[in-house]
Amino acid sequence: MKARLGLSDVAERLGSVVSDVWKIPYSAARLQQQGFDVIRLCVGDPDFDTPHAVHSAVTESLRQGRTHYSSAQGEPELRKAIAESEFMTSGQPCDPDNIVVFPGGTNALYGVMSCLLNAGDELIVPDPMYIGYCGIFASVGCRVTRVPLKVSDNFSIDIDDIEAAISDKTRAVLVNTPGNPAGNMVTSAQLARLAEFCLERGIWLISDEVYSMITFEKQHISLHAAAKAPDNVIIVNSMSKSHAMSGWRMGWAVAPPGLVPSLVSFSDSTLFGCAPFVQDAAAFALRNNKDNVADMQEEYRRRRDYVVSRVSVTDNIRCYPPAAGMFVMVDVSATGLDGNQFGQALLEEQKISIVPGGGFGASTSDFVRVTLAQPIEVLSEAFDRIETFIDRRCKNAT
Repeated sequence: MKARLGLSDVAERLGSVVSDVWKIPYSAARLQQQGFDVIRLCVGDPDFDTPHAVHSAVTESLRQGRTHYSSAQGEPELRKAIAESEFMTSGQPCDPDNIVVFPGGTNALYGVMSCLLNAGDELIVPDPMYIGYCGIFASVGCRVTRVPLKVSDNFSIDIDDIEAAISDKTRAVLVNTPGNPAGNMVTSAQLARLAEFCLERGIWLISDEVYSMITFEKQHISLHAAAKAPDNVIIVNSMSKSHAMSGWRMGWAVAPPGLVPSLVSFSDSTLFGCAPFVQDAAAFALRNNKDNVADMQEEYRRRRDYVVSRVSVTDNIRCYPPAAGMFVMVDVSATGLDGNQFGQALLEEQKISIVPGGGFGASTSDFVRVTLAQPIEVLSEAFDRIETFIDRRCKNAT
């Protein structure tokens, strides 16, 4: 008999992360491949094309032979462009030397967590949270304490609750503003208070600001703008959502000077730098695509308003208008189904794919997440089907 070949603790932990949250989207993809007319309201991938000017920029970079190894920290010109963008967002000076480039915001967050947390260290994170965090936490091996957002107050954060959850084993706090999945935004006063509280206790404060350029009534408040001292503050951002460049894999971390060498070493050891031609295109996009970003932001706002209006006139579902982002969280509890049951039945009966809210946290188990990454005409057809689904369910129930 052959001896069993073992796997690492990291592989075992990652294996346990598999979530039911993706079962419905995967099933929807299979149905679509079989020829069914499926409307996918599950994906957080912008439906806009990357602007043609960015295509031209990457083509020119390729012509210039920018296809070799790159600096582990990132190309100087891209880091300058990021620093300019961060300054425009926060109003605070940003040194390009404090920026480390990664292939996407998720990888930037993984690099940050890997440099800050040992296995067993405690991390505080609000709930609901972006489902993609789970794999990062499992890989690092940290112990996660979730603090529920105030769902009934449109998913607002309560800093008292965050502070109460912090223990002597807490190493870092992660906030996501604007948030995925709920589109909530943390105020300047809340960020300032949390940053000061964490700094006094030697705790890192990380802010995932990937949706910072997709806001509606209010402008995004960066942690860099709110914190009185940046010593314990790390910002993670990317171009996936704001510039419709999800497949280009371009993100970054803005970190205190003392952390930058560790992030660079992590990148050098695991990535050996990002593609220079992609970095050139990203720098071009940051400096030249402001009109495109504004147009996409306005279109997301129109779609948000449309979805909220359709939910408001549909029996047995409700939602809070998100302040930012690409999603609307819809409460389906009045249908008698939880989010997973609702999503499964909706796909079976009407071929609509959504994401059950339970995958983002226990506080949203009665919700489903609806993407805004579809044009209004598709959203219109989708909600016609959703209304039909709910009407039939309610009639059958009576």
